[in-house]
Amino acid sequence: MSDFTPLRSVLYMPSSNERALEKAKSIACDGLILDLEDAVAPDAKSAAREAAAAAARSGEYGRRTLTIRINGSGTEWHEADLAAAAQAGPDAVVVPKVDSAAEVHRLVDALERHGAPDHTKLWAMIETPIAILDVLSIARASERLSCFVIGTNDLVKELYAEHVPGRAPILPSLHTALLAARAAGIAILDGVYNDVKDTDGFLAECRQGREMGFDGKTLIHPGQVEGANSAFAPSEQAVTDARGLIRAWEDGQGSGVVTYEGKMVENLHVESARRTLSIHDAITALDAQ
Repeated sequence: MSDFTPLRSVLYMPSSNERALEKAKSIACDGLILDLEDAVAPDAKSAAREAAAAAARSGEYGRRTLTIRINGSGTEWHEADLAAAAQAGPDAVVVPKVDSAAEVHRLVDALERHGAPDHTKLWAMIETPIAILDVLSIARASERLSCFVIGTNDLVKELYAEHVPGRAPILPSLHTALLAARAAGIAILDGVYNDVKDTDGFLAECRQGREMGFDGKTLIHPGQVEGANSAFAPSEQAVTDARGLIRAWEDGQGSGVVTYEGKMVENLHVESARRTLSIHDAITALDAQ
């Protein structure tokens, strides 16, 4: 069985909302980010922290990758959030505005100091210009760092001189982060789409993210889950072609040039096909649970 973990759809849920945490148990997303940051008012931070930690310990979220997003470094809630999340042992602790490899080292040291189990990884949010400029060193800073989450809202705020439709001004930043993630062998998630009523726009951005190379998309509404799951899964044709290409490669080894559907096959095509099947098999196994 593949060891690939699908992250097609990763949904933010406010940890201060008991009904939202309960509803999250039945949503068909691949992952959850139990939020202690933007979605939680200052006077609700402490209760939200306790609720997120209890949810992570509960074992009631089934197949979903369960993470906790803490408040960022420099806020009054950061250290308490980090300690509580580490001790709760979610699949990952998500940290906003990670700007340097030094910050990754500090966070990893803190996770270990607070007793985080080995399975609790670090997800770094990349959402500032300085992070983009140092993104490869961040990606390679620690084996505990397993995923980038792109904070597109903050990047837009930092880089747009004025409102511009679409994402053209931040595409170079997104590509840079993607290259760093691939070089380091970690996952990378596209940012949120803010207009939950604009289904066409959301699906178009999902397609763009998939074509760019993102592993999945972070979401702000359960109604976006189905679209992301579909967009970031290999199509039936892609799976068929991957199997056929691998079969042609295996049958033709030692015979010189190998072709599939009239196209020359090289090692890089085989590796890509195997990744497609790995993703497909992991999604099939996950959806069967």
